[in-house]
Amino acid sequence: MTSASLPAVLSARSGIKMGDDQHNKAEQGAASDRGDVRVFLRQYAPFDDMTDEHLGYLVDRLAIRVYARGEALTHPDRGPVDRLFIIRSGRVGGESPRGDDQEAGNVWELRAGECFPVGALVTGKPARTIHRALEETTCLELEEGDFTHLLHVSEEFHAFCTRRLSTMLDQLLAQYQSQEVKGLGNGDTSLDIPLGERLRREPVTCREETTIKEALQAMDTQRVGSIVVTDDRLRPLGVFTLHDLLRRVALPQVPLDRPMREVMTSDPVSMPRSAFAFEAAMVMAQHGIHHVCVVERGRLQGVISERDLFTLQRVGLVNLTRSIRRAASVEALAPLQADIHRLVGQMIDQGVKVAQIMQMITLLNDHIGERIIQLCLAEADDDVSDIDFCWIAFGSEGRQEQTLKTDQDNGILFMVDDDGPDADAIRARLVPVAQRINQALDRCGYPLCPGNIMAGNPECCLSLEEWQQRFKRWIDQGTPEHLLKAAIFFDFRVIHGPTGGAEGLRTWLLERTSRNSRFRKQMAANALRNRPPLGVIRDFVTRTHGDQRNVIDLKLNGVTPFVDAARIFSLAHRLPATNTVDRLEQAAEAGALVRGDVEAWVIAYHYIQVLRTRQHQEQAAAGKPLSNHVSPNELNELDKKILKEAFREARKLQSKLTSEYQL
Repeated sequence: MTSASLPAVLSARSGIKMGDDQHNKAEQGAASDRGDVRVFLRQYAPFDDMTDEHLGYLVDRLAIRVYARGEALTHPDRGPVDRLFIIRSGRVGGESPRGDDQEAGNVWELRAGECFPVGALVTGKPARTIHRALEETTCLELEEGDFTHLLHVSEEFHAFCTRRLSTMLDQLLAQYQSQEVKGLGNGDTSLDIPLGERLRREPVTCREETTIKEALQAMDTQRVGSIVVTDDRLRPLGVFTLHDLLRRVALPQVPLDRPMREVMTSDPVSMPRSAFAFEAAMVMAQHGIHHVCVVERGRLQGVISERDLFTLQRVGLVNLTRSIRRAASVEALAPLQADIHRLVGQMIDQGVKVAQIMQMITLLNDHIGERIIQLCLAEADDDVSDIDFCWIAFGSEGRQEQTLKTDQDNGILFMVDDDGPDADAIRARLVPVAQRINQALDRCGYPLCPGNIMAGNPECCLSLEEWQQRFKRWIDQGTPEHLLKAAIFFDFRVIHGPTGGAEGLRTWLLERTSRNSRFRKQMAANALRNRPPLGVIRDFVTRTHGDQRNVIDLKLNGVTPFVDAARIFSLAHRLPATNTVDRLEQAAEAGALVRGDVEAWVIAYHYIQVLRTRQHQEQAAAGKPLSNHVSPNELNELDKKILKEAFREARKLQSKLTSEYQL
């Protein structure tokens, strides 16, 4: 390794003591080098956003070092990191201290403009990774004391170092908006602001004794579609909408001189000012209502409508929910899948977060699933209403993480009474109904599971005791191959029917998994089979899939590492959540994971889901089959950089598993 500070570069090159003229020329050369370094750094984040003053401070304190191929720049055994490395030229690979990464093809690569190890410097800890030069590499290096000073004085540098992924995502969003890709229009269209900030006008109210005619006149004068019935203290007692006018006044021909108490909807749904717009949207979808009262300390503050939340109304969320719930046949439900696609498109255009979009998709899929179950139960040859059972979802629906591309993963849990029919007799009655439900779901756009993980399979239609025995075998005796196939069963959630049996199963299950480290170690070993596709020669390791060349599987190689790791931490620490982000955050609350690490992992996970959702929507709009495969060459440079960073975060999460279970 050779090194020099920028002012001494020319002197170091000559090795000769200089006179005054030579020294002046050297200083001029050093200034030229500093100018070159400044121009170089301005090409990369965060240096492109830093002020001239702070960038000048950085450049003046950088040293230049050259590393030979194979030389280690950082190593966990060297103690806390004492400098920041910025690659000027060459390539640096990251590998685990175990030393088997080269053989397994798991080394990842950093190139010019990238810096490391930021996280270790911020926390004052040793590097968790060996950074090794893959070829002769030149680095610009900043000592730890200067790094800390710059961290405190430069807002841009601090944001990058502490919020690296989210800062880049902010840049990406700004880029999209500046290009008017989303066409958001004016105003704040986010669903992440409190309802109190969405209130635009005073609520239109009346009293219980107000006549229908008077209330309608007030609605017409104020040009609103709803009126809230309140008491003397402005506490909401009821709500009346144009929908109520048709259903409760016009069709029954109720005289207009009747009081509002007779036609209003009593006990309207209310939420506080601090509740977020997304929460209101979910409540509207769950209850099939268009309006929510905003109440603070019992007093009405205003009314939020669905139109206030969604600026683009090609497809109405609440109307879609109502259409699902009122569908009279499976055939009536089938066309609604296209409406879900359009609704997702409008949410993407509005800039709704991907986690919220996935929850919306899952909620609508739940509604369709529950309605199909109701219709099929009503049409069944055998009335099974005397059986205590619930329909459960596994996999992405169980985790509430569905995208537009999904198939069926479901089962049935039923209860057996001591003095009633045995499990086989109950199963014989339920399976034909379940098969009919599976076929109906398939007709409505939810393909049959290729692995036959469906309630219509007798092996997935089990009593509580049988499910306990199955999980017990997996936990106590399962082989890695068995557990590989069984993983999604641990993500179950009730879609239809009583929840008591399933929640009892979850409590029993978490008790057993938390005490069995051998089982969790096998699960962790399985999770580590699937590595994020970071390459040594290229940025990404791509594959050929059918007629698609040089692609990455965003689900298998991007999303799954986060899902698998979060599942293992939940099973280890008795965490009841099934959603991946909830599991990671509960693990942080339990002290099993570091909060800062979890924040970075959540951002990375959500970004990969953003790419999946965006691609699915584009494919659906073009009438193409939905696919999780993306070609890095088709991504813009910022997308590629963030995806690369997201994959690195997946690697860090897998490193946590490796350390936890000594793999």
